[in-house]
Amino acid sequence: MSKQSPSTDTQFMDKLVSLCKRRGFVFQSSEIYGGLNGAWDYGPLGVELLRNIKEAWWKDMTHRQNIEGLDAAILMHPRVWEASGHVENFTDPMVDCKQCKARYRVDELLNGLSIKKQKEILRQIDESYARLNDVEIAALFSQLPEADPRSILKLINCPNCGNKGTFTEARKFNLMFKTFVGPVEDSSAVVYLRPETAQGIFVNFLNVQGASRQKLPFGIAQIGKAFRNEINTKNFLFRTREFEQMEMQFFVKPGTDDQWFEYWREQRMNWFVRFGMPKEKLQWHQHEPGKLAHYAKNAYDIEFKFPFGWGEIEGIHNRTDFDLSRHEQYSGKGMKYFDEETKEKFTPYIIETSAGASRSFMAFLVNAYAEEEAPTAEGTMETRVVMKFHPKLAPIKVAVFPLVNRDGMPEIAHKIEEDLRTHLPVFYDDSGAVGRRYRRQDEIGTPYCITIDSQTLGDQTVTVRDRDTMVQERIASDRLVSYLMDRIYKF
Repeated sequence: MSKQSPSTDTQFMDKLVSLCKRRGFVFQSSEIYGGLNGAWDYGPLGVELLRNIKEAWWKDMTHRQNIEGLDAAILMHPRVWEASGHVENFTDPMVDCKQCKARYRVDELLNGLSIKKQKEILRQIDESYARLNDVEIAALFSQLPEADPRSILKLINCPNCGNKGTFTEARKFNLMFKTFVGPVEDSSAVVYLRPETAQGIFVNFLNVQGASRQKLPFGIAQIGKAFRNEINTKNFLFRTREFEQMEMQFFVKPGTDDQWFEYWREQRMNWFVRFGMPKEKLQWHQHEPGKLAHYAKNAYDIEFKFPFGWGEIEGIHNRTDFDLSRHEQYSGKGMKYFDEETKEKFTPYIIETSAGASRSFMAFLVNAYAEEEAPTAEGTMETRVVMKFHPKLAPIKVAVFPLVNRDGMPEIAHKIEEDLRTHLPVFYDDSGAVGRRYRRQDEIGTPYCITIDSQTLGDQTVTVRDRDTMVQERIASDRLVSYLMDRIYKF
């Protein structure tokens, strides 16, 4: 059995997106009206896969003594976003091409240029830049646009139409969605759809701590929707305007923050590996000191190797005491923690683990997709598409097939299906040749298929077929529940 992959990254994504629609993982939002960019609907299999990812994360985070759960409101007091810095800082510079009207984020436009092109442009600005090495060129190139974006933009060709120097002046674009509370749409009624879930945790820090009687260090975990009015949405589910986050904010005593930062880096990388991501498809990206967010002391991203390149799926940040201090300043309410043992009162530091549920979903999809040469019942070879999800994440855990629809096999198959359904998500299929049924289940990632055949009628055993190895094993039907539960939930 040899593993294949589509010949190009574009072909890979085309095949994956097609499979997602055909088999009910993901649909384009409002497709019958032409769709809405940056918004996607999760179908029957997609909603199960996403729920399994979130449940695995939730158990890993909250099945501990020192982490509590929270579900904060999406709409919050507008002063929250002033305190957090989002009103002032949550902006992207945006330009339009005057010729073709294509719209770009300035940072993405510049980052898309090769080092060779960057050197060429910098040399036109100042000949002395020619002596810099590649690392120095990249660092300088990322800084210049802030001071004088036009000096570089006028030397760049539009990626869409190829015209040079046709970009408009860069203008700031706030990524928060704005709406109004109440019947009057004026400035006093403005609220925002939250661009992140973290602030709901910060403003509830003392509420949760008091109600749960937690002592530092402890964390607060939350899963929820967030919204960003992205200039450009792209790469399927990677950059969207509506998405879901899985965040945990861990509150620690200042001075212990570096230790806890390293602890959570290790924990979060291991979580992805534990659920089937190969280490070679994951890497750390450290934010350089000059590029850290305004709240951060240190920051690393876990990046996954997507077909279009490395992309962030989770961030681990040392947010210091910035958030609690700012909310104390803006609200006038104390946000300090009192340590009863030492009698100290201080503002905790925060170690953040912020994973994208939607991006993790996409990463698990990409990682699972495989094309393999497999034998047919006739002895020939064919290509099978198989989604090799970790068994805990797979939307359907087991499929049940009667070999034929006669001789009492359907009755036995339905009885097995009913028994298993109280423990596992089950799919029943009695249509077509068994080989075709296997292929349909491979394509949605079902780990095990059970076939009821003529031997079952005599000895009450069934065939259990493994998705990844395609090995078949005879198992007594009364042992199926324990057999499957041990293999699916043993990790």
